[in-house]
This record gives sequence, structure tokens and C-alpha cells, in this order.
Amino acid sequence: MKNDAIPADAQVYVVGDGDFGIDELVAVARSRARVRLSETPAFRARLATSARALHAAIERGEPVYGVTTGYGGSCGNRVDPRDIEALGVNLIRYHGCGTGAPLPIAETRAAMLCRLLCLARGYSGITPDLLERLTAFLNLGITPCVPSEGSVGASGDLTPMSYIAAALAGEREVVYRGRRMPAAEALAAAGLPPYRFAPKEPLAMLNGTSVMTGIAALAVWRSRGLLAAAMEATALTVHGLSGNAGHFHETIFDAKPFAGQGRVAARLRELLAATGAAPRCDDPFALQDPYSLRCAPQILGVLADALTWIERWVEIEANGVNDNPLLDPATGAVLTGGNFYGGHIALAMDTLKAALASVADMADRQIALVVDGRFNRGLPGNLAPANDGDCALHHGFKGMQITASALTAEMQKNAMPAAVFSRSTETHNQDKVSLGTIAARDAARQCELGARVAAIHWLAAAQACRLRGGVAVRPALGPLADWALAQAGLDDGDRPMDATIERLAQAILDLAL
Repeated sequence: MKNDAIPADAQVYVVGDGDFGIDELVAVARSRARVRLSETPAFRARLATSARALHAAIERGEPVYGVTTGYGGSCGNRVDPRDIEALGVNLIRYHGCGTGAPLPIAETRAAMLCRLLCLARGYSGITPDLLERLTAFLNLGITPCVPSEGSVGASGDLTPMSYIAAALAGEREVVYRGRRMPAAEALAAAGLPPYRFAPKEPLAMLNGTSVMTGIAALAVWRSRGLLAAAMEATALTVHGLSGNAGHFHETIFDAKPFAGQGRVAARLRELLAATGAAPRCDDPFALQDPYSLRCAPQILGVLADALTWIERWVEIEANGVNDNPLLDPATGAVLTGGNFYGGHIALAMDTLKAALASVADMADRQIALVVDGRFNRGLPGNLAPANDGDCALHHGFKGMQITASALTAEMQKNAMPAAVFSRSTETHNQDKVSLGTIAARDAARQCELGARVAAIHWLAAAQACRLRGGVAVRPALGPLADWALAQAGLDDGDRPMDATIERLAQAILDLAL
């Protein structure tokens, strides 16, 4: 994606007047919307009150963690007020030790937005200038290059956030106008001076859960697309196997009323509704379909129901205050605590990882059913029609099934919870850490892998429907099969399918089906 400024006529979301939901977070992250700071007197007053409280504490000679003290296990060291600025500069510098590939642009923008939301709540003692600089970066399309590795998720995302803070000041690198460049060059091109941090602002930028939360917001949003694709591909599979739509009867789901499970069943009923006689297998052993079909609402319902609370947890984290220390708006007291701990995001993303792996496993099982001549109820083996009269020449979905199995196995491996690997670090000050950022990165990877499994599932199910025939009697299903077949050109015999898989997977992740 070319990383230019966000169009002036794009949707604008106001920071400081209310909470952002997943859709607003993602719209800004994907460069579909702009942000601006609230102009209400109450918002500006909150910021001013917080900043006054911070400076009053400094003037009283009160130890303020990370402002007039060292960091972490070094908090017993006292810093002369004249050295506060140098202390903050050093904080950003010594955390410049991230490793690995850069975070994608959308994830980095989401992290910047989450930090903006946190600091705008008025508990951090920062100036409006810092908020304006973050806002400018988002609206101008200046994206810091942030290494993906190096955060333990408490005290939040110190190392990755240091790259965002450094970029504000014209250090390290950014992506701007479609290319990677020194941050100082981008600032000059955008007409922005290097930002000079006020007291506490370097710590306020680094000390929180913004990176893990930004990644998590995008993973939640993309999981919606995976869920939708899984429901649609399942309906195609039921038709392709002459399956039993009665497994999704409303009464079954009224009897065990998980809301998400019921929504999945309702969607399957909608897709499988027929205006005439739909294919149905008359084999006595087809009375009940295999579990990957019959229990699809129960399997997919776990993801649907989990997303309800996962989404809420991510929104609370994104709109909450995860800085430390905080300035009490009522009394001005300096409060040190642990809101930077990312345990809720860690559990939410570990759960999402497992739920997505289960969905992929269901898809892999359905693919196995439709390609196997022993179980696909009369379809050609590997879904390979002999267009030239010689079935020995064509292998259809044989390779596609292997790829789907490999992707699913990798997803199952990635489903191992990250949070259980907490370890003590930073001279035993950070002796219990969340690993929420690792969990969120794993969930993002699950989305990528899962979309590829879903693409293969879609294509195999659509081919099964073409070979079975009769899909026109299901008005909601026929267009889905036709669309997938048009994407792949599956009537042409054996051919490479890698580009088709990637194209369809991206459409699933973009919720563009």
C-alpha cells in the first residue's frame, strides 16, 4: 500500500470525546479515516490539570517514577530536575534493540492510535503538543518502522514503542510516500520539526499496551472475515456432498442457546434454503453427516461467541489508561501501578488463536471429505473431472489438500498459549510478564494462515458444487459458488493455484467477499 496522507475528505474520528470501537480503530489503522483532537473545553482542561499536577510534584521535590527517578529496577536512583530531558532521551535510545521484520503498516498505525487514545484520557501529565504530533503522523501517513520482536508485554510494549517515540523526534526510520526513509527526511518533507519531549512524555509514549492492542484489534476484525468465509464454505460443502441441511434446524439451537452458535446455524439455514429439491444422498449411512459438517454451528459458534467478549476486552484496553505513573485528576496525586500489564490481551489473543485453529481444522476435515472418493458420495476423486477423457492425467485438488493440511498443522502448533511462558526479566523487577504482544502477533499469523485454509476450502467446496450440480435451487448459495469458480477457472484441468489462493485469502482478510 502506498503510504500517502489520508484523503482530506475521509471520515474523521474525534479523539477525546468518547471511545473508539473495533471498526473505528481498524478504519484509522487501514488508512481509511482521519483523526482530530477534541476541541471541547473539558478535554483541554483534563490535559492541563494533569500536566499541572506533574509539574507541581516535580517542584515539590517528590520522587516521580521515570521523571525524577531511574527506570524499572533502577527506580531507587534519583535524577536532578535539570537532567529530566536527558533521562527521557536515554529511555528511547536504550530501548532501540528490537529485532525481526517490521510490523505491517496497519498494525503500526493501530498502535499509534491506541497510544493517542490512552494519553488523551488526561492521566499522563503530557502536553497537547504530543497528541498533535501523533495525530499528524496518522493523518499524513508517516509510519515508523517498528521491529516486531522484543516486547514481553509488561511494562507494556517498551521496545517497539520506542521506535514510534524516536520517529516523532526525527530519529530512526519511517515509511512515507511509499518508501522507507530516515525519519528526519520524512519530517522535513512533511514540514514538521523534530518533536522535543516534555517531562514524562518519553515514558508515557513507551509504557503501555498499545502495540499488542493495535495488533489485536486488527486480528479481531480479520477474524470476522474468517468466520463469514467458514460459514459460506461450509454451506457449499454441505451441498457438494448432498448433505443434510436438517442438522441446522432452529429447534436444535434453541435447546442450547449459545448466541454465536445460533447465529451460525441461522446463516447456514439462510444459505441452504432451497426453492426446489436439493441433492440428498440416499445411502442409509448418510442419515447423519460427519461431525465437521453436522457440528459446524457448534464448532464455528465457539469463535463467534468468543469474539463477542474478545472484542469488548480489546476495546476496553484500547480506550483505557495503561500508562504509569498516573496523575489523579481529582487530587493531583502521583499514582504508581501496573495498568501497563497486558494480561487481558494475552488471554484474549491466546483464546482467539485456539478458536481460529479449530475453525481451520474443521475446514481441513471438510476438504478431506470432498476430495476423497471413498467419502464424497460419488464425486470424482480429488474433484478432478477428466476433461480430455483420461482421468489419469488430472489430479485436481490433491496438492491443494496437502497445502491446507500443512497450513492447519502450523495453526495448531501456533495455538499454544503464549501467556504461560512468562519469565522474570529486568533484574527481577519485571518478574511476571504478560507476553501479550507475542500472543497478538501469533493471532495475526493465525489470521494469515487461516485465510489461506479458508480460500482452499472455498475453492474445493465450489468445485464440489459444480460437479454435483443443482446449486441453482439454493438462491443464496449459487452466486457464492459461481464467484469462487470464476476466481479460479477450475474448469480448465490441472493448473497452478497459488495466486488464486492468495487473492481469495486477501479478500477474506479484507472482509471483501
